[in-house]
Amino acid sequence: MKLHSGEKGNQNFLKPEFWKPVIERVNGTVVECNTAYEGARNSTEKHKKLISEHGWDKYFTVDIMDAEGPDLEIQIPNGKVLKKNYVGKNIEKYDSMLVLAHFKGHPAGGYGGALKQLSIGCASSEGKSLIHSAGYTNDQTIVWSHMAEQDLFLESMADAAESVVNFFDGNIVYINVMKNLSVDCDCCAVAEDPCMKDIGILASLDPVAIDKACLDLVYKATDDPGQKHFLERVESLHGVHTIEAANELGYGTTNYELIEI
Repeated sequence: MKLHSGEKGNQNFLKPEFWKPVIERVNGTVVECNTAYEGARNSTEKHKKLISEHGWDKYFTVDIMDAEGPDLEIQIPNGKVLKKNYVGKNIEKYDSMLVLAHFKGHPAGGYGGALKQLSIGCASSEGKSLIHSAGYTNDQTIVWSHMAEQDLFLESMADAAESVVNFFDGNIVYINVMKNLSVDCDCCAVAEDPCMKDIGILASLDPVAIDKACLDLVYKATDDPGQKHFLERVESLHGVHTIEAANELGYGTTNYELIEI
């Protein structure tokens, strides 16, 4: 069960109690990876402490997949930018993944959803550095001085997401929750409060389609006073390009049918 466990100080992440019914239904293990920036999750020791503070290990077995090296290196032969990805080696313990994504804005990618959980979310600290620098470095101590041009970064996310999709070879399902719709990510210690009303929950076997459907639902929410602010964040960072790049790589499609249940 890949989800975002929340940075210390963040008020918008979806809490353990929210996810508890679905995780218990499938008897899942919550998996996370360490970050590549300063904060409470950039080392295994600090990350484990925060996971306990947030209550995740009260209910679930939690696995920080890159707690110990070496990382698992996955090749991306047809990647637009990246030709390899580094993920936490413990991913090899699992034969399936349920991606539980909190759909919201993001200060780097424009938005965060299923594709971000697959890419940045499953990447180790070194993998995150490689994605953010568009292949320049996997050294988290220097990555922030070598940030990639925006579209190359977004294409790197699409590449990395493909590597995880291919790793699970069809044994992967996606749930995007459109709740607490802030322009900021759950990785932000200081985040804006939500600016839009909750929209709903989407499920799919296609990470590209589910993210595109969520973004389309935001565009359709013309009566929501926070829509303009949310879309300013997405559009200023060309967030849709991650979806476009993933669609071109062919592991998902922007064509979908939205079925309400």
